[in-house]
Amino acid sequence: MNPVALPDHGSSENHGIVIIEGIMGSGKSTTMRFVAKALEDAGLPALAVHERSDPHPVRATDELQHWFEPWRESTAEQLARRAVSRWRSFAEEVRLNASVPVLDGQLFHGDLTNLFLMEASFDDLAAYCDRLVHVIEPLNPLVVYLRQQNVERAVRLVCAERGEAWVKYQVDWKLKGPYAVRRSLAGLEGLIALYQDYRLMTDALFDRLRLDKMVIENSERDWARYNQQVLERLGLDGVPSAN
Repeated sequence: MNPVALPDHGSSENHGIVIIEGIMGSGKSTTMRFVAKALEDAGLPALAVHERSDPHPVRATDELQHWFEPWRESTAEQLARRAVSRWRSFAEEVRLNASVPVLDGQLFHGDLTNLFLMEASFDDLAAYCDRLVHVIEPLNPLVVYLRQQNVERAVRLVCAERGEAWVKYQVDWKLKGPYAVRRSLAGLEGLIALYQDYRLMTDALFDRLRLDKMVIENSERDWARYNQQVLERLGLDGVPSAN
């Protein structure tokens, strides 16, 4: 059997990078691992990049002493510049490498989330996103957007699954940011309100993306079906899907 050809990052028929997006608990990490394995099974070297990878190739807050609260030592403009610089270096490495990176967020979920928490305007967030698109566009990315119609239900579900300690961690982190403080968001209800606003923002940014992209409404958690949709979009529908 002939091996599957490695991707040409300049080809319109192949994707040189895959980015899985969505709010917390939407299935980004699980889908990232599935896609990376499917690529490997098809003979395409893949690089799975978890949001917790350390060192992380593109996460700009890693450069800060207070990475957990970047607003303490950085402006939104400074953080955006750092992030674009890291993406530019990463894209150059990808162009020189045969592996296809599969990222757990980082277009929206990552530094852009911090910019949102730092109360960057939508115009500034859109400009930042446009700069990232310009950097990665030559790699012919595929952006997979995992989206639940009911944000409140989705947040309550993941909070119930992950427990009180995890909820406290999320609240203590994200509701300390300028966006939440200015709006007096507090507790689980504040976290839900934050993510409702966040999702409105990422929906608008996703609609503007000039990249190959797909939306999967995964509230039903039918992972075999969602995985198959991603495989078909990647031209890997001959690879068996897994839960």
